[in-house]
Amino acid sequence: MLRLESLNCGYGEMMVVHALTLNVPDGEITALLGANGAGKSSTILCIAGHVAVLGGRIIYKEKDITHATPMERVAAGIAVVPEGRRLFPSLTVEENLIVGGYSQPRDFTREDIDRVLALFPRLGERLGQIAGSLSGGEQQMLSIGRAMMSRPEMLLIDELSLGLMPKIIDICYEAITELKRKGLTILLIEQSTQRALEVADRVCVLESGKVVWKDTAEKARDNAGLIDSLLGLQEKGMP
Repeated sequence: MLRLESLNCGYGEMMVVHALTLNVPDGEITALLGANGAGKSSTILCIAGHVAVLGGRIIYKEKDITHATPMERVAAGIAVVPEGRRLFPSLTVEENLIVGGYSQPRDFTREDIDRVLALFPRLGERLGQIAGSLSGGEQQMLSIGRAMMSRPEMLLIDELSLGLMPKIIDICYEAITELKRKGLTILLIEQSTQRALEVADRVCVLESGKVVWKDTAEKARDNAGLIDSLLGLQEKGMP
């Protein structure tokens, strides 16, 4: 569904992702792993159109979207769940969802909200609540739900479990597993290597903006020591 061809991207003259070549197959979850500063978030933001392409191409559903606007990419079926959630804190849960569906006909709004509430029933109890007053876990649910309001075919998720309690992490992972079952393609950035490998079909590891390893998740699970070493976890004594 998505193909990055020798992609360079960055900020001004500072290049942070170097010659990244990556295929994200239709209907699969691809995990993008790496230490802080490896270029993971910049890659996702570049795909979404918020970070400049300095070289290479972005091919989505066999169409070159390298120079497409962010709105054109949303219309094409790409949605982002950003790190930090980036909700509208002064709006209600329902209003945040409505804003997320701005690219779709209004006739779809109620149906799409119902679909989000089926995925996250807890949000149904808080539709009138101000988003800024939600717990961190509820905000992450809302961020995923808001992205789903645009009826995407591909979801870019940046740091799914960051700062969340284990029970909420389970709920979020159950949700993305269900979305994959329904045919959604997902590119996932995740700090928890173990959780990412549990659901991913493919894995790509970045270091300093460059690919240092990529293969199937099955091979990654069989080589957990290698992945930990690439991420520098063994040296830091992390699980």
